[in-house]
Amino acid sequence: MSAPFRLRDGGVDLFVRLTPKAALDRLEGVETTADGRSHLKARVRAVPENGAANQALERLLAKVLGVPASTVSVVAGGTARLKTVRISGDPAMLAKGIEGLGS
Repeated sequence: MSAPFRLRDGGVDLFVRLTPKAALDRLEGVETTADGRSHLKARVRAVPENGAANQALERLLAKVLGVPASTVSVVAGGTARLKTVRISGDPAMLAKGIEGLGS
């Protein structure tokens, strides 16, 4: 299984499959698609209008990883379910935190 993230200089890119309009804001582990790519599954209560679901995802990831919300941003897939979220910080520390989310 591949990791749902890619290390970058100054942070990581996290691949997320987002489901809006859920009952709770939560992360549900890692799933691997038929093409072999892995994504962290996330659900948020926010609706997918005016970027509300993306903002809720950014806040959820910041809280779970213990990083400032300002270091988390959706950089690709703004209107799609599959998103790339860039998290700035120490790549090794972030990778360790993300790996803990998949278990």
